Amino acid sequence: MSTAPSTPAPLRLLIADDEELIRGALVALLSLEPDLEVIADVSDGGAAVTAAAEHRPDVVLLDLEMPVLDGVDAAIQIRRTLDTRIVLVTRHARPGTLKRALSAGIAGFVPKSTPASELAQIIRAVARGERYIDRDLAAAALTEDENPLTARERDVLRLTREGLPTKLVAKQLHLAHGTVRNHTSAAMLKLNAESRVQAAAIAWDNGWI
Repeated sequence: MSTAPSTPAPLRLLIADDEELIRGALVALLSLEPDLEVIADVSDGGAAVTAAAEHRPDVVLLDLEMPVLDGVDAAIQIRRTLDTRIVLVTRHARPGTLKRALSAGIAGFVPKSTPASELAQIIRAVARGERYIDRDLAAAALTEDENPLTARERDVLRLTREGLPTKLVAKQLHLAHGTVRNHTSAAMLKLNAESRVQAAAIAWDNGWI
């Protein structure tokens, strides 16, 4: 007596987005796909790292701009311990972001305007081992400027963007206060910025931090 072929287990998804309406819509729409199962959804990058370790999803869908950790930093931490596939979703295609994403091992890079049915196809593709990069985002990457900042200048501006005063930046990086001020001044000069906050914003907009 022949047996019916078994149905493959659905792909297990983790979704991270700090915008509740968008996250809820993604959960609802992707759950309609018979071969996709949303096993967890969270609202920030730190929670995404914790949930990934707990649930071990097949694919993680990460928003780029989230509290605690942005999508790229969350992806880096997740992939330190898990060989899961990651799709990064972004509202704005900032120059430089694609390079960061690819360096982090991200398999998919798509705009938030992507229809749910198309996103489902992309999720299936990356789960098979393929890579999907949106054409418009890729075109922006081809015209991006090289990052003029040193690693330390990037560290300083990244913490500045998080709202830390110079003294706390120095403490977190284990540097002298004067050293941090020197890195800040150098970064401001390179980016033609009038303040350290403006320098951090410019660096972020260009995907350099």
